[in-house]
Amino acid sequence: MARSSVKSGAKQDAVERKLVASNKKARHDYHIEDTFEAGMVLQGTEVKSLRMGRASLVDGFVDIEGGEAWLHGVHIPEYAQGTWTNHAARRKRKLLLNRAEIDKIERKVSEKGHTVIPLSLYFVKGRAKIEIGLAKGKKSWDKRQAIAERTADREKQEAIGRRLKGMRD
Repeated sequence: MARSSVKSGAKQDAVERKLVASNKKARHDYHIEDTFEAGMVLQGTEVKSLRMGRASLVDGFVDIEGGEAWLHGVHIPEYAQGTWTNHAARRKRKLLLNRAEIDKIERKVSEKGHTVIPLSLYFVKGRAKIEIGLAKGKKSWDKRQAIAERTADREKQEAIGRRLKGMRD
């Protein structure tokens, strides 16, 4: 009887991600159509500041200039122990994406109403990564509808919980 060894080509399921910052308001204000993971070109003091868990993605957006993706408006505060080598807090940063991803983003952004926004900033295996989302803005009625759906789901779960505990509605 011959033994066959099965090799797994898939990566580990549980990749350790250390979250630095997330843009919670983005999913409220936009319909996220597609997401991409990108690396970032950072300076040394930026990495130290990120490792301390300090960053804000609120005003950030991604722009395609000259076939390259650039991250604008993300605030990474200056490193407290930095000297004259400190970085500018809101400088534009180059994103590391492959050509196919950049082309796809550029095609979608050229359509009316689409934009690219940062969703979360984290470390994977010691490397700073940013999750960006191809998004389309929501109207105010979309936001109200989403809130109503969440409320209805919450009430439904509470009713199921009460019913399982033997309580009356």
